[in-house]
Amino acid sequence: MLDGAERAGLTQAKISRIEGADAVPTLVLLRRLTGALDASLNIALDDDREEVVFVAHPAA
Repeated sequence: MLDGAERAGLTQAKISRIEGADAVPTLVLLRRLTGALDASLNIALDDDREEVVFVAHPAA
């Protein structure tokens, strides 16, 4: 079975760099990851708050 990195067409090393803040993911990359993980990512930014919410979709 493929892991999330493989389903997104990425290496585990690339995922590790993103997780460790050694790389800044683009919106295109975040879209690939959410698609591969069957999830949604919501980002809200304004003057006094930053919110990032990752929501896994229920298994069918």
